[in-house]
Amino acid sequence: MDTLDFIFRLGVVFAIYGFLFGLIEIALLLLSGGRKRSLGEIYLVRAVKYFFLVDVTFLFCLEEGQSDTVVLNQVILAGIILLTYFVGKFQNNQNKTRIFQMMGTGLPNQLRTTNFNARVEIAVISIALIMFGVFWYYPQIASNPLSLWFHESILNIESTPIFGFIFKVIGFFVLINLISKMVNGLTFILSGEAFVRRESDDDNDDFIDYTEVD
Repeated sequence: MDTLDFIFRLGVVFAIYGFLFGLIEIALLLLSGGRKRSLGEIYLVRAVKYFFLVDVTFLFCLEEGQSDTVVLNQVILAGIILLTYFVGKFQNNQNKTRIFQMMGTGLPNQLRTTNFNARVEIAVISIALIMFGVFWYYPQIASNPLSLWFHESILNIESTPIFGFIFKVIGFFVLINLISKMVNGLTFILSGEAFVRRESDDDNDDFIDYTEVD
């Protein structure tokens, strides 16, 4: 598969997966009765979301019809794309936090807190990427019932004439965004900014909720 075709395919996969997991998050919100989520709940959901994202992404790197045959170049490219995607998510969440804190200048600390914590975010992302590496060596682990359900649901939606076309259009813009993030993310890492500890990030021990839109 051509490199751009594969990136485009992953763009479609990311878009559909985000839609499916968004429905799950809405269901969880309804079940909780709109109760504010704690730090643990926020990052538990995010960790599960990232885990199954890398799991499903890995499943699309397997040889068609094979459950343990990995297409090497696709796995490497998918790993780079996932790293780029997660770095982009980290930057977006960090920027949202800074904007929110600037808008709340002069307010009490408890009203200026957000649901972003740099150290926890990096830990969640690191664990997700480590699991992608584990799947590489033990591909059978990736074929669990929930990830297979996501995989099958994505294929079904992708093959649907109307919804499939809509998500392919979204996937095209995701492709452009991924390429842009790939450049920006590499610059972000090479500049060392990703590893700079900021006081504002470490002060976020209390959290309030906002609706996260992917």
